[in-house]
Amino acid sequence: MTDKADPEPARETPGPLDGIRVVELATVVAGPGAGRYLADYGAEVIKVEGPNGDPTRRMGWTGPDETDSYFWKLVNRNKQVVSLDLKTESGQRNLWSLLEGADVLIENMRPGKLEALGFGPDDLQRRNPKMVVLRVTGFGQDGPYALHPGFATIAEAMSGFSNLLGEAGGQPLLPPVALTDEVTALVGAFATLAALRHAERTGEGQTIDVNLLTSMFQIMGPLPSAYAHMGYLQPRLGSGIPYTVPRGTYRCADGVWVAISSSADSIAKRVLALVGLGSDDRFSTFQGRSRNREALEVYVADWVASRPSQEVIREFRRVDAAIAKVLDMKDIFADEHYRARNMITQVDGVAMQNVVAGFSKTPGRVRHAGRPFDADTKAVLDRFAATSSKAES
Repeated sequence: MTDKADPEPARETPGPLDGIRVVELATVVAGPGAGRYLADYGAEVIKVEGPNGDPTRRMGWTGPDETDSYFWKLVNRNKQVVSLDLKTESGQRNLWSLLEGADVLIENMRPGKLEALGFGPDDLQRRNPKMVVLRVTGFGQDGPYALHPGFATIAEAMSGFSNLLGEAGGQPLLPPVALTDEVTALVGAFATLAALRHAERTGEGQTIDVNLLTSMFQIMGPLPSAYAHMGYLQPRLGSGIPYTVPRGTYRCADGVWVAISSSADSIAKRVLALVGLGSDDRFSTFQGRSRNREALEVYVADWVASRPSQEVIREFRRVDAAIAKVLDMKDIFADEHYRARNMITQVDGVAMQNVVAGFSKTPGRVRHAGRPFDADTKAVLDRFAATSSKAES
């Protein structure tokens, strides 16, 4: 298991967010995911857990002889972990000491709960005018659904996303990963950085309202416009989308699945020429290919199905068309591009995704996995108690 050594070893290059202090009260994935992105790029993130710990510690797969899940170790990497009981006076007093001079608070309680504890944005910004408060909920801080239980599944259903997933005529499906939480984490991190920039310029903090439903609704692209102005409702199309044909997953003669996309008109024409349809006027435009979707998809599927995957991939790449084998995790760990790009790192004996973006001068870094429960409480509270004593003297 991970020991309790200093979780913040010296780094060769300071991260771009060095000097930013974040106090995180959030649990599970979306809010802590935002904290993870900030921590990856150098922010000091102090995660505050209740006496029972973050439920993510027990979510999903756990290694042999381990008590914390791989999900915990990923989402809460690079953070210091502190245990406080905010229902007690000492817990609230210690939280105030952490918040003194902090730049960001991340929380994902139901609307009104933070205020009930005495840590509402008005209280925080009265004492620390530059503080940015990131609030992550299911449906937002107001509106008819604000107090409803909000989970990724519900946002996927209500955003229109689930209605698009599935085969034609089949049931709507849900993504098999925590998609909404991951998207919302990125939205939260981006919004926090924008608010920090404003605070840097003006000295004014502010409150950010990020929620699962709005985050997923944003990725619906032009579908709201298409409905509002044309009455268009996109049907379920399996792996297809209305405006790009051919596009989907196709099975080769050797049983290997490949993904093909022709989102650019020039690529579509190269694909059509490759499969023998270059002179067919039905498929010469985006609109024509969409109108004749079924015929074109059947033709491409048959062309792929009659050839082994190596030939299919070789021929597509020969004409500079977009194709890839559908990879599983075993394939990914063996893939040369993943290796060359260092997309998987290993820290504290745990393999996980590396940082999400490369920086040429101040790169992010995975310094340690999510820490054991209560690992840093004493060290962190002692440090802030000492700082407070110096300030008072």
